[in-house]
Amino acid sequence: MPNSAPKHFPIIAAIDLGSNSFHMVLAKTDQREIRILERMGERVQLAAGINDQLELQADAMERGLACLRRFAQLIHGLPQGAVRIVGTSSLRVAHNRNTFIQHAEAILGHDVDVISGREEARLIYLGVSHSLADTPGKRLVVDIGGGSTEFIIGQQFESQLRGSLQMGCVSFTQRFFKDGKVTTARYAQAYTAARLELMELEQSLRRLGWNDTVGASGTIRSIGQALGAAGQTNGEITSAGLTWLKNEVIKVGDISKIDMPGVKPERSAILPAGLAIMEAIFDALELKHMTPCDGALREGVLYDLLGRHQHEDVRERSIQSLMERSHVDVEHAHRVECNALQALEQVADTWQLKDEWYSDLLSWAARVHEVGLDIAHYHFHKHGAYLVEHSDLAGFSRQEQQMLALLVRGHRRNIPKDRFFNEFAEDAQALLRLCILLRFSILLHHIRGSQEIPELELTAKESSLHIRFPKDWLKNNPLTAADFEKEASWLERINYTLTAE
Repeated sequence: MPNSAPKHFPIIAAIDLGSNSFHMVLAKTDQREIRILERMGERVQLAAGINDQLELQADAMERGLACLRRFAQLIHGLPQGAVRIVGTSSLRVAHNRNTFIQHAEAILGHDVDVISGREEARLIYLGVSHSLADTPGKRLVVDIGGGSTEFIIGQQFESQLRGSLQMGCVSFTQRFFKDGKVTTARYAQAYTAARLELMELEQSLRRLGWNDTVGASGTIRSIGQALGAAGQTNGEITSAGLTWLKNEVIKVGDISKIDMPGVKPERSAILPAGLAIMEAIFDALELKHMTPCDGALREGVLYDLLGRHQHEDVRERSIQSLMERSHVDVEHAHRVECNALQALEQVADTWQLKDEWYSDLLSWAARVHEVGLDIAHYHFHKHGAYLVEHSDLAGFSRQEQQMLALLVRGHRRNIPKDRFFNEFAEDAQALLRLCILLRFSILLHHIRGSQEIPELELTAKESSLHIRFPKDWLKNNPLTAADFEKEASWLERINYTLTAE
């Protein structure tokens, strides 16, 4: 299990003084898990305020300090050690950074650490890793910031190669698109400059290799959202998508006129530069696709503050934390989980549920199926589904969380078959079968904890499930027999046949 936070730090905070935006995350350490209480972010564009002498100009400093005055109210009273403030690319290069830092520390009441590019990369990777499933294989993480771009290859929670290049969406905007005009020639100049920067790192990255590619930062998310909103992709970034988006941006020709669905207005001004950097990265590393993610430097700072270095699946922590917050009967959930997995083992071949993902999903659903009881018994399956779908479950994709919520919704009474097929067309049949197995195990434990469950034999066909009990067991347990008779009528509504003997 991960290390718990010090007892005198129930609330912790991380502040990221980025070259484009300042971000703050305030979090509670609850059951050895981080629970986000507040997020704040403001576009400051420190990088745009650095002159040719590499000095922060007064107006840029004031933008940053004004933002920090607003942040300060939320961390007022937090003890030393409970807040970590990190400065990145712009503060690394600014000769007069100490002037800004002194004012910032006076406002915030905590030290400001200007971190190296490699340390920034390590923390970004930590933040990304804690927001994704702990899958096997190496992962390439790319973060395009305002003044620099970080590259990390790692496995699980450990980074193996870290690099930082001096190219960012704000600094490149200042270099190539300062007057707001976007032309083919200027875009080509930005792209070429990025390719030249990448020569420093690309061979090392290629030599180590990776299995999956993930993108962090607002710029990468904006590109993914623009492609998704236009129907070019499902939110992923692809080579074809980048080409399409580049042509659209050049067609507009002026930064002030860029108005694309999925791109926030404050992001439009730096979109061409970010796009040129991204296209250069794709070409240099021969990437096919990249998945944007929410985890970033500030989340990494939080986890680093807690000293979480153990390898574990963040989804397991999320489920455990949800169970604890919802006061789930852990022993009952464990019994339901065990029987559900035993049942799955018997029918997995016939029902095409051999993939490990199905056993994981069934296991999680069994553990959280009663979270809604913490709200009310009436319609607790619906309350539980809402909690699962809308809780902040780190590590789960939106789709995974919706699948889990639907299993919780369908674990008793009527099964909403239409929702299974409308929301998860390709996976609907498998999810329905997992739901049937979950309901089966819950019925076995209707008499909570006081009834011994015998060895059972399950036989599945395309649309049926047959359960063989020991001789006379159902006769001697009439409540369970009645439960299965009622269950057969529920399953008949979704065109499944259930028989028990």
